[in-house]
Amino acid sequence: MHHMRTGGTRPRLVLWRHGQTEWNVLEKAQGHADIPLDATGRRQAQQAAKLLATFNPRFIWSSDLERARHTAAELARLTGLQPVLDERLREYHVGIRQGTTFGEFRQQHPDIHRRFFTEDNYRVPGAELPSEVNQRMKTVMVEAALALREGGTGVLVGHGAALRSGLLAFFDAPDHMREMFAGMANCAWTVLEEHADRGWQIIDFNAQTLPNTSVPLADDMPTEHDT
Repeated sequence: MHHMRTGGTRPRLVLWRHGQTEWNVLEKAQGHADIPLDATGRRQAQQAAKLLATFNPRFIWSSDLERARHTAAELARLTGLQPVLDERLREYHVGIRQGTTFGEFRQQHPDIHRRFFTEDNYRVPGAELPSEVNQRMKTVMVEAALALREGGTGVLVGHGAALRSGLLAFFDAPDHMREMFAGMANCAWTVLEEHADRGWQIIDFNAQTLPNTSVPLADDMPTEHDT
């Protein structure tokens, strides 16, 4: 994914997972269930927003589910921005898995559980296909990247599984590479920046602190240089 910017600071996309919910603690699949942040999640969002506000974001786009909306609201409060709610940033619709732990899912639906873990792009009854999530997440991330042609930072507030899928889809990475990335912690974020020569790159993953932007990266070398 690459486009040429016309000026301003280097384009940056921040993928921010929502804060903790009670169902996160209980390890229940949330999907599209509208579960609110718990007290810990609210504190996480407040603390993370203070750091992310230093990026001076140009926009905040958020899933319309409550746990993401309320996370985004903490950053909006500090920046004066109005979050744009977008259903494409929702978590996977998990169908009959919603409200269950993996152990409960295995016990209640052993055959579906087996196929879920062994078949590519398997549709759990009532759920989205992984490929459908990939497509909607890629579409919204590409739109966000294009909105940053003049430079600056955009923040996308969403959900752990969908953000990880979107990250791979954005880079047209094969599905098996998903296992290279650990799940994102509650209220952690991933930072992408557009390199002038190499296009979009991951510069931070599952972060809860800010990258040291004063240290030049090896990729800041020219693409062609004397050896």
